[in-house]
Amino acid sequence: MNIQRAQEIIDSHVMINVNYHGIPVYIKEVHNKTVTIFPLDEMENEQEVDLNGLIEEGL
Repeated sequence: MNIQRAQEIIDSHVMINVNYHGIPVYIKEVHNKTVTIFPLDEMENEQEVDLNGLIEEGL
């Protein structure tokens, strides 16, 4: 995923399904080449990960 698309997902009013290594996640913030995410079932488990690991479902 690229930075622009990650920011569009954050700004969207609709929930867009995104996975990180097969785990459904929520994107909280976009940085230069990383994003802050957390698994949907572990909201307290924030992680900063590489943008390239994110996959948008349904594409």
